[in-house]
Amino acid sequence: MTETSLFDRLKKDGKEAWDAYTRHDFVYRMADGTLPEPAFQDYLVQDYLFLIQFSRAYALSIYKSRSLAEMRNGLEGLKAILDTEMDLHVRTCAKWGISPEALEQTPEKAETVAYTRFVLDAGNAGDLLDLYVALSPCMIGYAEIAAWLAPQISDDSPYRAWVNEYASDAYQALAGDTIARLDRLASEMATEARYPRLKKLFEAASLLEASFWQMGLDAAGPDPASGIVGA
Repeated sequence: MTETSLFDRLKKDGKEAWDAYTRHDFVYRMADGTLPEPAFQDYLVQDYLFLIQFSRAYALSIYKSRSLAEMRNGLEGLKAILDTEMDLHVRTCAKWGISPEALEQTPEKAETVAYTRFVLDAGNAGDLLDLYVALSPCMIGYAEIAAWLAPQISDDSPYRAWVNEYASDAYQALAGDTIARLDRLASEMATEARYPRLKKLFEAASLLEASFWQMGLDAAGPDPASGIVGA
């Protein structure tokens, strides 16, 4: 492997899948205010269920760790999900009259099952590097998307709290730490022969993220404001 950042290389080589995710119509419609609120509500409820399984993936990263330092890194990610991200979802859903109990009782949609089990399978079948590559589109992609959205959406947007959370200094730092962790693992565990598998994991996870956005749009039904094209 070269000294180039593994994440930067994956993002460049997997550009089509990465753009399908980070430049999805769902994202652009958040920016210009045309995203139907039912689309965001459906997405956020399913994302809460997603985070339950994502927490299990970070718990798996602790098990797969080879040192106390790696275990602590996994714990930081797990705490960020359980103590911060899921709380944002609970607070937002409370405004819609959806209780935490109702959230947990909502059935997982096929897109949620497909994505979460893909990540867990990547970690179970592989090692810590496989798992972090599969996790990276979610952890790093949200930071990139929110940083772009933050100056775009209006202050009274119903999606402002969500954007603020992922555009915050704390989450941007967490994403930066994830990139650095991925690169440290790559320096120790990655080879050129292994790279095609890592790229395949990265692209698959990015496309599953895109499917997650589309799930929300599909739940909202036909909308005359659809078809927004981003730059």
